[in-house]
Amino acid sequence: MEEDIQDVEERVRSVSRLNRISLDILVREKIEEVKRIQERGNFNEGLVIERAPARGIRIPTENIEGGISTKDEIQKHLMDDQVGMIGVCGIGGVGKTTIMKHINNDLLREDRFQKVIWVTVSYPLNVFALQKKIADAMHKTLQEDEEEMMRAAALMDIMGSKSFVLILDDVWEKFSLKDVGIPKPVQNKSKVVITTRSIEVCKYLGCKIVKVQPLSPEESLNLFLEKVGRDVLQKVSGLEETLKLIVDECKGLPLAIVVIAGSLKEEYDIAEWRNALNELRQCVKSVKCAEDEIFGRLRFSYDRLRSLQIQECFLYCSLFREDYKFFREKLIEDWIDEGLIVIDELGSRQAAYDRGRAFLNRLLQNCLLEECVGSTVKMHDVVRDMAIKSIGLGCGYMVKAGMKLKKVPNESEWVGDLKKVSLMANDISKIPAGLSPKCSLLSTLILSDIPNLSEIPNSFFKGVVGLKVIDLSSTGIEALPDSISNW
Repeated sequence: MEEDIQDVEERVRSVSRLNRISLDILVREKIEEVKRIQERGNFNEGLVIERAPARGIRIPTENIEGGISTKDEIQKHLMDDQVGMIGVCGIGGVGKTTIMKHINNDLLREDRFQKVIWVTVSYPLNVFALQKKIADAMHKTLQEDEEEMMRAAALMDIMGSKSFVLILDDVWEKFSLKDVGIPKPVQNKSKVVITTRSIEVCKYLGCKIVKVQPLSPEESLNLFLEKVGRDVLQKVSGLEETLKLIVDECKGLPLAIVVIAGSLKEEYDIAEWRNALNELRQCVKSVKCAEDEIFGRLRFSYDRLRSLQIQECFLYCSLFREDYKFFREKLIEDWIDEGLIVIDELGSRQAAYDRGRAFLNRLLQNCLLEECVGSTVKMHDVVRDMAIKSIGLGCGYMVKAGMKLKKVPNESEWVGDLKKVSLMANDISKIPAGLSPKCSLLSTLILSDIPNLSEIPNSFFKGVVGLKVIDLSSTGIEALPDSISNW
């Protein structure tokens, strides 16, 4: 059409007055043609173009330090048609998930696989939830009222239609691909990759095992300086030897390095650094179990918060199930409602919210919480384990969230010094009549996400006289017993 217009303009300039009459007719014809074209492009009821489903989700991550050879080995197996199952194995905090996040994003830049699926499994493994997460990633829906076996068959059909890489992060237990509905990977040149601390799980699933090794001393030092600030050696005279000793105590574990470096960020007093080294060594010595050695290193960062209020806000996050994502504003509101941040002391709810925002920023800076997609934050599973096993037990916490419990803990477990109890996300259907915990200090009880729980017996609250917060969301409970008035 643009060429036609230019042609008409040239002819207008070059013809006589008489011939312009015929050109006028030509111009009118072209105007009508333009109107017809415009009419064809006018969709009065709107135009809907269906966008092709995404091949996967890009996961936010940071630069990887070390682990390049491990990443290359995993990618080699992903390109090998003879390898279907890959097991990325290593101790907690060694960087398994970080490496796989980078590989997930790399795969999305390639066209080798039609789908790249990331699912966090955690403990205990819930087949129903795992099936749903995988189906959601495939943009499909499974019938919720169907038996597990029928859902597995439906999922098998869905996944069998495409080539895929399925990344199952944080697997703790042996399980059957068939029972979940995951096709045997080699059948359609697909891959299943698991990250796990258990080499036995890898062997059971027939994985090609890739062991993730701790960072080298040089890589450890580089990561520490990246997190604490590379200018610290210039700002603190004589720091180099002490800093290297602190890095050595991290034993090449990226999680420990990141968390400890975060707790020492913007610290420019050499005496503080020497004291930090001594405290770190004491924390490491306090851990008896070699398997939980990293806990001592993470506990060091918790101790350095130097604020009982911030520490309590941190511990509160451990009450929720593993990999639980907190919306920032809701988490701060919960801290206020729990009385961890007191409005009366600060003068207004806005001041209390601002204090909560400062606490949250401090926990993020110390890497005791980590940022997720959108406005959410979460606890690393190893940090949560440390909070529960190394600190929570001594602070009156009983955390049994997401453990597939069929029954509530026995009365003997409801000890008198309990302050906070979480039984959320379990399969409990009833609380036994006659159960009457003698927990006068209990202030928080979380029973959320227990859909089969419909009643609490009258006896339950008789010995619980100090309860301030009870969370019954996503349960079948519609009424509370009269003994609730004991509060």
